[in-house]
Parts: sequence; C-alpha cells; structure tokens
Amino acid sequence: MIFDNLKILFHQGKQYIPDVTTVEVPGIFRGRPVISREPVDGEQLAALCPTGALTASPVTIDLGKCTFCGECAHRFPEKVRFTKDYHLSTNVRERLVIREGEDRPVEVDPTQVRREVHRLLGRSLKLRQVSAAGDNSAEWELNAANNVQFDMSRFGIEFVASTRHADGVVITGPISENMAEPLQICYEAVPEPKIVVLAGTDAISGGIYAGSPALNRNFTERYTPDLYIAGNPPHPLTVINGLLDLTRKKG
Repeated sequence: MIFDNLKILFHQGKQYIPDVTTVEVPGIFRGRPVISREPVDGEQLAALCPTGALTASPVTIDLGKCTFCGECAHRFPEKVRFTKDYHLSTNVRERLVIREGEDRPVEVDPTQVRREVHRLLGRSLKLRQVSAAGDNSAEWELNAANNVQFDMSRFGIEFVASTRHADGVVITGPISENMAEPLQICYEAVPEPKIVVLAGTDAISGGIYAGSPALNRNFTERYTPDLYIAGNPPHPLTVINGLLDLTRKKG
C-alpha cells in the first residue's frame, strides 16, 4: 500500500496547493482578457460574440456575459489575448467590464462590503449552493473548490446542506422560471445577515440563455449580489479567492 501511494506521488507530484492566492494555473486556461489599442474592425469583432459581451467602439468585454470561448482572441490575436489571471471576482458589477488599453486586475472594492460581512463572516462562512437550471459545470467547479487540491474548508468556507445553517446562497445557472420560487424560498430561509453570490456567466447575466422566456431573473433585480464570480464555469481558484476577498479584504 505504501509503495502504491509513493508511486502516485512520484507520477502526479503534490496535489495540495499551499497558496491558492498566488499559484499559477498549469496548462490551457483562459483568465482575465487584455484588449490592446491595436486598430481593428470593431464591428466584425463584436459580431463574433454569441452573448453580446463585446462592444465595438471602444472595444470592451463584459466578463459577466463572456463565455470565455476565446473566439475573439483566435480571430483577432493582435487585439485580444487571455491571460492566466484567475482573480475574476468583484462586488461591483461594472468592474467585470474589461476596457481597451487597460491592463488592471478585477478586484473586490472593500469599501462596498457590508460591515457585518467582515465582522461576522470573516472567519467562518457557510454557504448553500442553489443550481437554478445550471448545466452542472459551475456546480462541479464549486465542488472541486473543496477537494484535496484546493481545500477551501481550511479557510472556514464550506457548503452546507441545510439552508438554516447557511450564511448565504451561491447561485449557479441562469435562473429558470421553475427555479425562481425555490430560490426565493431558499433565500428567505437563510438567517440574517446573509450574502448572495452569483457564480458563473449564466448566473450573472443569463449567459447564452439571456432573454429566453424560460427564465425568471427577478431575484437578481430584487437583491443586490454581494459577489460576482466570473467564468464559464468559474475556476475553483476564482471561487476561493473571490470569497476570501469579499470576507477578509479590508481597505
């Protein structure tokens, strides 16, 4: 048994990530995009996007709508490139808009975080995940955030089965008509103070389903989300760093 374990360690290396805030993502990963000032046909560029995340003049990319398909960077590599920066979470919706000629990180604005979030949830955060018609991709990544590699629970952040034991809800999926009421019931069952987190493009904007009559996104209009976690789906490192910044980053 011990030799089998040593063989796995030799071939795979260490699975545990000591510092999830600075580790580099290996392999192919599309993180925060950067848009150069190189002149291109903006209308042709914007027409590539299936969700309307791209605007033409000036060129911008809304990460709340972006599917991270990479087609814009493939067709216009001199204009758009995707970095490996997985820090893609913020509490200010406008900060998800990447603008031409700017190369700045997506960050949480600590001045906009409610005081009770830091005071009461900074050391222990229990969340109820609600799949509101999600495709299971974002849901898998949320589960992965607590596996042996990422180990989100070391920071006191965990997903719980009971809404009554939660400090907030993490919503994945575009929120269908059939899930609108269950989501509302779940939210109301969470004791105060509570937070709302939108995880993934579908949850933030509806994604490729935006505008569909099958959706009911009134919940996102009634309540201001405390955190937007961009990605399609969001990487576990994006999830963890976003929640840490929300609950522990102070200005």
